Amino acid sequence: MRLTAEGLKDREAWLAAGYQLPQFDREAMIAATKKAPVWAHFGSGNICKAFLANAAQRMLNEGHTDKGLVLVDREIVEKLNRKHDDYHILVTLKADGNVEKTVVGSVSESCMLDSRSAVEFGRLKEIFANESLQMVSFTITEKGYSLVNAQGEYLPEVEDDFVAGPEAPVSYMGKVTALLYARFLAGEKPLAMVSMDNCSHNGDKLAAAIHAFAEKWEAACLVEPGFTAYVKNPAKVSFPWTMIDKITPRPDASVEKILREDGVEDLDYVVTKRGTHVAPFVNAEECEYLVIEDSFPNGRPALEKAGLIFAERETVERVEKMKVCTCLNPLHTALAVFGCLLGYEKISEEMKDAELKKLVEIIGYTEGLPVVVDPGILDPREFIDTVLNVRIPNPFMPDTPQRIACDTSQKLSVRFGETIKAYAKREDLDVQDLKLIPVVFAGWLRYLTGIDNEGNAFDVSPDPMLEVVRPYVADLKLGSTADIEALCPVLENDRIFGVNLFKVGLAEKVVGYLNEMLVGPGAVRATLKKYTGGQA
Repeated sequence: MRLTAEGLKDREAWLAAGYQLPQFDREAMIAATKKAPVWAHFGSGNICKAFLANAAQRMLNEGHTDKGLVLVDREIVEKLNRKHDDYHILVTLKADGNVEKTVVGSVSESCMLDSRSAVEFGRLKEIFANESLQMVSFTITEKGYSLVNAQGEYLPEVEDDFVAGPEAPVSYMGKVTALLYARFLAGEKPLAMVSMDNCSHNGDKLAAAIHAFAEKWEAACLVEPGFTAYVKNPAKVSFPWTMIDKITPRPDASVEKILREDGVEDLDYVVTKRGTHVAPFVNAEECEYLVIEDSFPNGRPALEKAGLIFAERETVERVEKMKVCTCLNPLHTALAVFGCLLGYEKISEEMKDAELKKLVEIIGYTEGLPVVVDPGILDPREFIDTVLNVRIPNPFMPDTPQRIACDTSQKLSVRFGETIKAYAKREDLDVQDLKLIPVVFAGWLRYLTGIDNEGNAFDVSPDPMLEVVRPYVADLKLGSTADIEALCPVLENDRIFGVNLFKVGLAEKVVGYLNEMLVGPGAVRATLKKYTGGQA
């Protein structure tokens, strides 16, 4: 069975193997979308395949639309999408052990984001100029919106694009802004630019990048007057905030084995230049949430029919804070750090560990929940219940602490720092009552030593702050003692922790916990037992 338009003509073979197939006229969908595209999406990674493309397919299957999804990427389009005629397989791994296999065919066409190709970029300009286009969405990771390096300096390709203008930009955001300029030239047509990346106030990050390009280009007379006013007018171009939540690990070998045993051919992985693992299939959990600020100046697809939630900006922010600061992300990060130290290779296995289970329960229910503002559309306690009892323990989800531990320095400030700030502001709460959030901070510093609980070396996951932070823990070994003064530059760094740990009175507690974890082999476990209510 080949995952191509030709291969899928043998529907009986696919159905007999247990696959759900598209239930709409795909050729008619492709023709209708080409004539009047409604939704274009940048970023053909796993979250798009598992969530957004499948949502579009449900809309098509149920007759809520006759338009598909225009997909925009470069390397993945070239190496995967076109090879498989824009089909992919979604494997949903349910907590009860059932596996649901779906062939997704909702992508109408895939476009390469290549400004130096007149054909590819020209087609994208046609799509952007089309009056029918309502929504352009993005899952390109938070880094994709950044125009600067770690020192706050403009990236070389961004500086070059500022000078060269919109004809053939090299930077990602330069290309996106150039396409938006094509829509401006076509009559200042309205459009929603929707970041769906997992970061706070994501719409603002996308807006800031596009505004910067528009301002630079207009100031240099590289674009027509009025372009900056156009992208800054929410009645013309909106940048809604969103909250997305679905666990989509990299394609797993065990899932590939299932598909190959079914007879599916040509499932080879692709590792992109950025290190992203993609394949013609994606494996994901069943749970999914996407809350979108309902700000669409040109109308929008009826995606609520596919389970998406539209709300006011304030509600989106509450949901995002609930998830990122309390109900999921901090729990994931805590499990990632200690999972690496304790030698776990699957997140789900950690929930069988009494101390780790208690760790995340206390962080979620006891330390975090008191400062969560109920968004109204999702109940915070029920959300944590689902995370801890269904989602993370799902033994069929091949997610690893090593993957989740990537970029931890970029996550701590939001995932834990916001809770500390909320405690500091509340008269009825005391920062000193926080016990296990500081344990996680100490655990991260212990993790940075690259020495596990048994005293063995391990590889820490990629993180942009490793070269900055690791020198401060380089001399720490089992049996040594961390000096609070030596760690001062790290502990006072509010970019890492969200707060200056000295100013909020947690620095000594964190270093104390760290020293307990450095006593000798087994000290990490002993510390967890002590502070989660067990016996050291």
